[in-house]
Amino acid sequence: MRVILINPVLIKELKLRFRNAKSFVGVLFYLLAMSIFVFGFIYLQTAFSGNGFFRPADSIILFMMISFIQLGLILFITPGLTAGAISTEREKQTLNILLTTSQTSFQIIFGKLTSSVVFLLLLIIAGLPIYSLVFLYGGVSPGQVFMILMFDITTLLAFGSVGVMYSTVTRRTIVSMISTYGTMVFFAGMTAFFLLLSLQFNNAAGLYPENTVSPLSYFLGAINPVIVLLSLLEPQTLEEVYGLTGIRFPLWVTYVIFYSLLTAAALLVAVKTLRVNMHRYK
Repeated sequence: MRVILINPVLIKELKLRFRNAKSFVGVLFYLLAMSIFVFGFIYLQTAFSGNGFFRPADSIILFMMISFIQLGLILFITPGLTAGAISTEREKQTLNILLTTSQTSFQIIFGKLTSSVVFLLLLIIAGLPIYSLVFLYGGVSPGQVFMILMFDITTLLAFGSVGVMYSTVTRRTIVSMISTYGTMVFFAGMTAFFLLLSLQFNNAAGLYPENTVSPLSYFLGAINPVIVLLSLLEPQTLEEVYGLTGIRFPLWVTYVIFYSLLTAAALLVAVKTLRVNMHRYK
C-alpha cells in the first residue's frame, strides 16, 4: 500500500494535471452543465404537470438520465485520457529515461493509469451532490446511488486499463486511441447487436419459451454496460433478461467479475510488455 501511495510517477502526473486552472475549470463547467440540466428538468416537469409537483416517478426518470449521461462521459472520455499514457512518453523520447529510474513497471503503469482516470473520478465524485437532489423527491434510495457509483468506477477502471494496455503495446498514440475506442464500441454496442442476433437465432430455432437456457445470450447481456446499467435502474429489464436467457443470476455480479478480470489482464499485459517494448523500439 505504501508503494502505491508514494508513487513518484503518480505524484508528478497529478502535479502536471492540476497545477493549472484547466482541470478545475473543466469540473466547474461540468457541474454547471449538470446543474442546468437537472434544474431545467425539474422546472419543466413542475411547470407543465398542471399541479406544480415533482413526482417520485419524475425523480426516477431524472436519476436514470443522469446515470446514462455519466456512463456516456466515461465511455467516450476515458479512451482519450488513457490511450496516450505510455505512447506519448515514447513519442517524446522520454520513456527510456523513465524506465531507467528505480520505479518498477507496475508503479509506472499504475501511476499513469491513476493519473489519467483521476480527473473522471473527480467528476463522478463532484457530481454526487447533484445525485443527492433526487432524494428530495423520493423514488431513489441511497443504495441505488451507491450501486451506480460502483458501476461507474468499475467501468472507468476497466476501459482505462485497456487504454493503458494499448498505449503500452502500440508505438503510436493514434493507433492506441483507435484500438481503445474500438474496444469500447465493441463492448457497449456490438455485444448488444450480437445479443439480439443470438436471441433471434434461438427464436428461429424454436428454442423458446422460458424453459430454455441460453448462456451466450446471458453473457453478452451481462458484459454490456448499457444493459447492466438499465437493469440496475429498471428491475423490469432484469426480469426480461432472465426470461429471455433462462439464467437467473444478477447481471451486475457477472459484470463486476468480468471487468475486474479484464482490468487485471490489461494491467498484467501492460506491465509485462513495458520493458520489452523499450528494447524493441530502442
